[in-house]
Amino acid sequence: MKVGYAKLAAPVAVLAVALLGAPAASAEERTCRGTLGKITVDNLRVPQGATCVLNGTRVKGTIKVQRKATLRATSVRVVGNVQAENHKHVEVRTSTVGGSIQIKQGGSSTVVGNKVTGDIQYFSNRGAIVIQNNRVNGNLQCKSNKPKPIGGGNRVGGNKEDQCKRL
Repeated sequence: MKVGYAKLAAPVAVLAVALLGAPAASAEERTCRGTLGKITVDNLRVPQGATCVLNGTRVKGTIKVQRKATLRATSVRVVGNVQAENHKHVEVRTSTVGGSIQIKQGGSSTVVGNKVTGDIQYFSNRGAIVIQNNRVNGNLQCKSNKPKPIGGGNRVGGNKEDQCKRL
């Protein structure tokens, strides 16, 4: 029995696409210098030395704050994490974070009135830190910060640890 090449080509092509899968979509990263309002972005990066102000912005990925950068976020929805390392200042108020807030080896920070699905973590920062009235499903962890974080009224589903034990 002879089968024509044309009759085999289409099923083979369909099978190849099914086995290999569609190409993965990559999330775009937006660089923030200045102010963003009620828009939706994928990932957000505050570059070195820049200041980013977010008012009602929705971030489908993660916010990354780089060296000597400042983030001021109010009424923001973040699906992923808020991460800062060697930052100048990070402020997150009345926002929802689907992941964690991770602040390390930087300057000052204020995290007030947020809903956080993951953890709030502060490690080895050298500036004033205020952590107050947050709802955290995970842990509240603070270690090696000078001065120690201040605040209170945080409802934590996991553990309050080290310098955050009384917050």
